[in-house]
Amino acid sequence: MALVDQVQFDKDGLVPAVVRDAASGAVLMLSHLNAEALAKTEASGLLHRYSRSKGALVAPQEGTAEVVREARLSCSGDCLLLSVEVQDTARDCFSTLLWQDPQGTPATDDILQAVYRIVQQRRTQPADQSYVASLFAKGLDKILSKIGEEATETVVAGKGGDPEEVVSETADLFFHVLVLLGYYDLPPERIYAELRRRFGVSGLTEKASRSQKGGAN
Repeated sequence: MALVDQVQFDKDGLVPAVVRDAASGAVLMLSHLNAEALAKTEASGLLHRYSRSKGALVAPQEGTAEVVREARLSCSGDCLLLSVEVQDTARDCFSTLLWQDPQGTPATDDILQAVYRIVQQRRTQPADQSYVASLFAKGLDKILSKIGEEATETVVAGKGGDPEEVVSETADLFFHVLVLLGYYDLPPERIYAELRRRFGVSGLTEKASRSQKGGAN
């Protein structure tokens, strides 16, 4: 059954669609689709939207098209949740913060992304006031040595058999890996994209392909 036959459109012939990043789960925007936009989205795999202000279909633009990886329908049948592969990371319509609980953890679908943003902010602070800034000031070798140290502590925790220690040391390891990504200005989305590329591929096949590439150099 086609998607248009499963969706309940409103009186204007539209259905709202929450669009999120398939990799991180972060909400990017709220769009609207009419029957034509939904049909073209299903046929092409690329998100087509309906502009209420223009009263016209908005086709995907080359270089910024969102590839729809999953479409879900609400229990009431009148709202869509679309997970898309984003080519333009700047397309985030919810970047303006209006209010946040000052006592709470950042309200984000992806805590790694939130921590990465803090890492990038802290790298410009004085090294005597920020641990992250001190790592950047000491250079790449210091960052790499900390990753090695945390990796070793994670292994020791794994051998120790205490789940809480495993969680704690893994968190330390993840944090310092985020510092390394920050050193190279590589957002977590790059890692998500690589994991998506490998998803469904045998680990043996992936390893063999990398070995072939290495041998060709």
